[in-house]
Amino acid sequence: MQDKLKVYNTLTHDKEVFEPYNAPYVGMYVCGPTVYNDVHLGNVRTFLSFDVMYRYLIHLGYKVRYVRNITDVGHLENDADEGEDKVAKKAKLENLEPMEIVQRYTNGFHDVLRSFNILPPSIEPTATGHIVEQIDMTRKLVEKGLAYEVNGSVYFDVEKYNKEHNYGILSKRKIEDLMDSGRSLDGQDEKRNKIDFALWKKASPEHIMRWESPWGLGFPGWHMECSVMSTKYLGNKFDIHGGGMDLKFPHHECEIAQCVGANEESPAKYWLHTNMLTVNGQKMSKSLGNSFLPRELFTGDHKLLDRGYSPMTVRFFMLQSHYASTLDFSNEALLAAHKGYKKMINGLKVVNELTFEAGEEDDKVKNTVEKIIQNIYRAMNDDFNTALAIGQLFNLLKKINSIYTGQLSSGALGEELFNKMLKVYREMVTDVLGFKEEKVNNTEELIDGLLEIYKKAKEEKEYDKVDEIRAMLKSAGVVVKDMKHKIDWAYDEQ
Repeated sequence: MQDKLKVYNTLTHDKEVFEPYNAPYVGMYVCGPTVYNDVHLGNVRTFLSFDVMYRYLIHLGYKVRYVRNITDVGHLENDADEGEDKVAKKAKLENLEPMEIVQRYTNGFHDVLRSFNILPPSIEPTATGHIVEQIDMTRKLVEKGLAYEVNGSVYFDVEKYNKEHNYGILSKRKIEDLMDSGRSLDGQDEKRNKIDFALWKKASPEHIMRWESPWGLGFPGWHMECSVMSTKYLGNKFDIHGGGMDLKFPHHECEIAQCVGANEESPAKYWLHTNMLTVNGQKMSKSLGNSFLPRELFTGDHKLLDRGYSPMTVRFFMLQSHYASTLDFSNEALLAAHKGYKKMINGLKVVNELTFEAGEEDDKVKNTVEKIIQNIYRAMNDDFNTALAIGQLFNLLKKINSIYTGQLSSGALGEELFNKMLKVYREMVTDVLGFKEEKVNNTEELIDGLLEIYKKAKEEKEYDKVDEIRAMLKSAGVVVKDMKHKIDWAYDEQ
């Protein structure tokens, strides 16, 4: 009997059986990027991890509505309630409209995710597209006495909320400790307490992005957008809320408080968080000069890289570690991932070529293969443990390769198990783990190599070989150009 899927719930600090509110329907919300800069690899790891979760839930037969937002307003510098909006600041620096910045980096974000074969979400709402709803939720919290307005800004009253609820339920922080630590109210004296957070901020005269509200011209707080968009598209109670571990506090903590305050419901049943990336044991950061943009990783154009690594190699590398554990980048680990990915894809080629030949069945072999298949699912059902699943897939590949090389008869498995084995390998590699074959992309070098053979064959009057190469290139859309001074090629214009 197949194990039930279990997930580690940050809210309860426990691994729990996954039981959606309304099976087979699953609602999943993941905090998306703030689109003021190029997406970095830490972000990619989060979205790649939730991509596999999304894929596996679909594989298990769930009907998943996956919502991942775009933050295009309200995220201030240092994740605080003061300072400039990150998007607006970038727009000023480049003398562009804020929405030009948003569009540029949203396009870039999508391009990067496509390169990693990350599926798009079901819905991708934007913060600026939901200003009305954010004003409505803020108004509701004010009416309930859980928020207060000062000089055109509205703040959530954490101390008042905490009298009946638990601010800190997710991060396990105590309100007393939060009140005693952190910044003083210097420059923020309009808040009743320093732990109160902005639901709506008054726009200063130089602030570009602003909207009319009951409290005057302003813009929404960063935490408000996710409370609004998650509950609008998934309901007041939904199944999974995800994001990077850095968002657990204050962002996700504030989301819970807003939703409980406004809707009297805690929004998500399961909170899942991905861990951070390190480089040679150090935290990845721009200040240390050890952070990579995806394009630098692909080209190898970075002082810490020995060479470039393909998107699928990086995907393999990331899935070799559990999403909730830290992941350390090194050239050695990436090179090992490159070899592992190639081995897995070569296995896929074999799987697509194998056919069944009847023979005597072997119960011992059958039991071994069945157990490996069970172990693959056991790994994935254990909080999406891709690292263990990949190891078990390689165990299955050994059996597949044994049949391919003739060491093992396909008949030993029986036709049903043989087909099941191929199906599980194929679907796990492509549909669940999301790997695809990366075609060899050195076309010009291959053509130049063939032209060298062509030239030599012509010199040695091997005209059959000359015609064969010419026909081969022609079928690939390339024509040979025989000239007096050299031999060249061009794309076939016919």
